[in-house]
Amino acid sequence: MVVLSGANREVKKAVEAYWAGKISAAELTKAAADVKKASWTSVKAQGVDFIPSGEFSLYDHVLDHSAAFNVIPKRYVGQGLSDLDTYFAMGRGRQADGVDVPASEMKKWFDSNYHYVVPEFSDETEFKLNFNKALEEYEEAKAAGVITRPAAKDAKPGFQPISLLPKLLPVYNTLLSALKTAGVEWVQIDEPILVLDVASTLEKEFVSAYTELAPVSPQIMLTTYFSRLDSNVKIVAQLPVAGLHIDLDRAPAQLDDVVAAIKATPIVLSLGLVSGRNIWKTDFAAAIKLAQKAIDGLGADRVIVATSSSLLHTPVTLASEKKLTEEQKDWFSFALEKAAEVSAIASVLSGSQDAAVAAALEANKASIAKRRAFESNSDDAVRKRVAAITPDMLDRKSPFAVRKDIQAKHLNLPKFPTTTIGSFPQTKEIRQARAKLGKGELTQEQYEEFIKKEIQSVVDFQEKIGLDLFVHGEPERNDMVQYFGEQLSGFVFTQNAWVQSYGSRYVRPPIIVSDVTRPKPMTVKWSAYAQSLTKKPMKGMLTGPVTILNWSFPRADVSRELQSKQLALALRDEVVDLEKGGISAIQVDEPAIREGLPLRRSDWDAYLKWAVDSFRLSTAGVTDQLQTHSHFCYSDFDDIFPSIQRLDADVISIEASKSDMKLLNTFKQYGYSNQIGPGVYDIHSPRVPGSQEIKDRLKSMLDILPDSLLFVNPDCGLKTRGWKETEASLANLVEGARWARENYA
Repeated sequence: MVVLSGANREVKKAVEAYWAGKISAAELTKAAADVKKASWTSVKAQGVDFIPSGEFSLYDHVLDHSAAFNVIPKRYVGQGLSDLDTYFAMGRGRQADGVDVPASEMKKWFDSNYHYVVPEFSDETEFKLNFNKALEEYEEAKAAGVITRPAAKDAKPGFQPISLLPKLLPVYNTLLSALKTAGVEWVQIDEPILVLDVASTLEKEFVSAYTELAPVSPQIMLTTYFSRLDSNVKIVAQLPVAGLHIDLDRAPAQLDDVVAAIKATPIVLSLGLVSGRNIWKTDFAAAIKLAQKAIDGLGADRVIVATSSSLLHTPVTLASEKKLTEEQKDWFSFALEKAAEVSAIASVLSGSQDAAVAAALEANKASIAKRRAFESNSDDAVRKRVAAITPDMLDRKSPFAVRKDIQAKHLNLPKFPTTTIGSFPQTKEIRQARAKLGKGELTQEQYEEFIKKEIQSVVDFQEKIGLDLFVHGEPERNDMVQYFGEQLSGFVFTQNAWVQSYGSRYVRPPIIVSDVTRPKPMTVKWSAYAQSLTKKPMKGMLTGPVTILNWSFPRADVSRELQSKQLALALRDEVVDLEKGGISAIQVDEPAIREGLPLRRSDWDAYLKWAVDSFRLSTAGVTDQLQTHSHFCYSDFDDIFPSIQRLDADVISIEASKSDMKLLNTFKQYGYSNQIGPGVYDIHSPRVPGSQEIKDRLKSMLDILPDSLLFVNPDCGLKTRGWKETEASLANLVEGARWARENYA
């Protein structure tokens, strides 16, 4: 359980102030300490017994472990940087004061939208404990009057070569021994790999590791989340650990098997009854019923109530929300409210006679009844339209080989066409104008004139540097999901429900509360306006149905498939209207399609069927001359490549610059025949790539891919970048494409 970003994103603001040179390292440390203290004391005030420490991060919790265990790539060593600046350089790159190093690769954490910085291991990696973060935060919390349970990631996450385990275990031995010496009673060690199929091949490693660590460690709470253990519970039952945590929000059906597997052991069972991934109020009656089964099987002294996972994935508190209706607020529970739910459920199970606990139980019963009554109302027209979807609605009129020639004549793009992924920098002025509109300080007409000028500026810039397929820059959009949710029925929105995506990047996921429809066109006005400013083709920009679903807080009362297909139908109407509005290329982004893949392989086929069908449903209603694009980032496609092919997008763009082109070999292996734009530079870093660097990347791409298929573009959208670095980077990108045309004619 963690509530460590600050209720008002204090950590983000302090980190960005440090990057900008506005505060010192000491001031950043002080700001972080204030947030940690406030978090620990606020969770304690909710009545929670086991409060984790060691989970705070200035950038990323996996990067924290890399820094602590000396997993620091050589390119960051010897640069004259402080430890703090080396840490940030690993996360976001650095190009200042004579230092020019790219950022490390990022990937999604399991099936969440949280990005972690991938550790880089080799046989030369020399593990050592540079600092004991778990102990430091334990002592820090203790000084604040809060006794915590330190938490750490363990030695076998799915991204680490297991052959290095013997070299790493002594470092864990040192870390855990120090905690035990300091008087720590329990330590939480996260092993989410146990919910993956691959863990079944690591039984020997698990047994040897914990046999070595348990004698020197405080009592170990082995923590799993996001899915079910299945047969891997047999591995856990052999281990000398004191406790096991399981996720009963995502996988409630696993309880019986887990109880049976550990019943003959002394292992305490921590029940993840309160969701750490969604924002709906917990149904106390259902949670208590499930917990009682565990108590009946193990005894009350061997059962703990907890959240299903870290609360990193939920907003901090409902207390910050002033615009939700009272009815809506009664549906939800954010991080601090979830901590209170944990305490209330535990109190009921312990037989508490406290009047406040009884009142909380009755209030929850009433809230759940009201929500269920609301859920019983559905939009009959929407449900009927979903039921009427037919297979032919998923298919373009002609196969890609036919469409490609038609589109080539219509768009008249050069070889190695250049484009961007959609957004251009969201400047301070854009954010201020949006805020003034919300406060009534700008009229709608004044705001729209401002947006027109921003679009004109973006179009003029693209003309100036010579891009080929334009975008309008998205100055009117606050977020690639929120913007669409605000124009669709069935969503509600928050003011301050921020959730970390990566580093200092936070998002406010919209909440799907009822059936989804599109009352009117959402993007046609601005895309058509942008097209009127240029003779170059303009891409319409949409977020795909699976990504809108995965990057929102979805309904819990109906299937994700139903929600995705409702979104797909709304987007299908938008795609058709964009083509009617004179747009010749439309990008429907699906960066979350791989992220949403279930963690157990046995569940993949069903998900991929409806996810791919949703994309095809949203894009197949247009003529052959309309070029469809889609974008994916930080995704390993090897295992699901046939599904990527089945999307049948005319062009896909992918993250490639930070993964050393590893993905491209997959495309070659499967004989991908549609067009593809591997990102030639990393937009998540402020670093500007040199023109030769981009040429080298293009050369590497052309060693793998046919030149007739290649688009040239950045890794992702440019929203978070500044204009100065954007102008320089895109100028180098265009220069690289021109070089390719001259050398690969």
